[in-house]
Formats: sequence, structure tokens, C-alpha cells
Amino acid sequence: MLSESFQEIIDRRRSNRKFDPQVEVPNEVIQKSLERAILSPNSSNMQLWEFYWIQSEHEKAKYEALCLGQSAAKTAKQIVVFVTRKDKWASRAKWNYDRLKEGIQGTPNKLQKRGLDYYGKLMPLAYRSDVFGFFAFVRRTISFVMGFNKPFFRMGGKADQRVTVHKSCALAAQTFMLSIAAEGFESCPMEGFDEKRVKKALQLPSGAEINMIIAVGKATQEGVWGPRFRVPYEEVVFVK
Repeated sequence: MLSESFQEIIDRRRSNRKFDPQVEVPNEVIQKSLERAILSPNSSNMQLWEFYWIQSEHEKAKYEALCLGQSAAKTAKQIVVFVTRKDKWASRAKWNYDRLKEGIQGTPNKLQKRGLDYYGKLMPLAYRSDVFGFFAFVRRTISFVMGFNKPFFRMGGKADQRVTVHKSCALAAQTFMLSIAAEGFESCPMEGFDEKRVKKALQLPSGAEINMIIAVGKATQEGVWGPRFRVPYEEVVFVK
């Protein structure tokens, strides 16, 4: 039997651009939704993301301007900034390696050794970069040679790495928004913002990037800009 409760959450989740100023969003709702977001699927469990919960009124006031005056930012009761941290690949690979090693008693078996090699060797190969593009060249060469006669994962340069981490972060953002809807509130994912100034406000290093900023509040009727419509199923779903 298909889940009616999940369908209700999907139907409820709309991008609301003007929130009710009289209704607060409890901190517990944001915390639980962030805890759920952390459980989202992500590439190789590298978790190259950070979530910045903007709580204080002083800090929230900054984001009206940083988000270019959008009404969603102006009326939000809570704001969360989703950030990619490709630059943390080495520490996150080590974190995974250490977690795997902790669970090994004695000599690692074949599966355990594969896991250790994955984070100890493959992740450095996949993420390491240099100003001359040497490691990107090595990745492309390996992909070409290994993929010449059989399917092989095509590793590339910084652009491919950025796509990977942004996809993972977006999955977490979607989990967060569905959780917000399940708790009876609404959200609005915003892409219109000054990334340079947002990074400065959050004191982020150059290697970090803003994936999206999500405003949260209680819906108002005028916050929904018309009915939701989508391209027909038959135009986007192809069964082979």
C-alpha cells in the first residue's frame, strides 16, 4: 500500500515566500530537522557539508540584505545556510577511515580492507588537487585507460568535485525541507544571495561554497505564488 502520510508531506511542501509574523518556529523543530538532514545520503559518506543555523535577531537581520531583499528572508523566523566543504575532504576521509578501523579486530578481512583502501587511497585520489592540474590529469588518464573497454567511474577535476559535493548538500537540504513540512511549517530555498558577503558573514574560508539558504516560518496565503504545476509525467519519465 502506498504511503498516504508521505504524500501529504510532499503535497504540503511548497516554497512559501512570506511568513506569518505572529507565529514562531520552535528551535526544537529546526534542531530535529537538522539532525534528520545529517542522515541524508551523500557521496561516499564524506559528508562535505556544514549547516549554519542563524538564530539571533541581529544575525537574521543581516540576511534580508544578503538575500537581496527577498520577502522570504525578510519574514523568516529561522534561517539555515547550507554550505559545501570540499576543502575538508582530507579530514572527513580520515574520520571515515578511523571509524572503520575502530571496528576491526585483528587482521582485516577482504571487505574491511577494501573499506580502508577506499578512504585511505581512493578518496585522496578523487579529491586531491594542485595548482598545475597534475592530479586532475592523473584522474582523467586513469578513467580513460580503465574505462576503455568496460564501464568505469569517470573522475575529473575541480568542476566534477564541486558537482559531487553540491549534489550531496542539496540532498541534505531537501531532507531538511521535508522535515520542516512534516512538523507543520514551511520553507523557501533561496538561491538569490550575495555569496561573497554571505561567506564573509559566516567567516568561511575560500574553499567553502554556499549551496542554498533556507528560510523557515509559518505559511501565509499570499506567500504561495499560485498553484503548483509541473511538466507532464510522460515528458520527463522514460521507462526502458
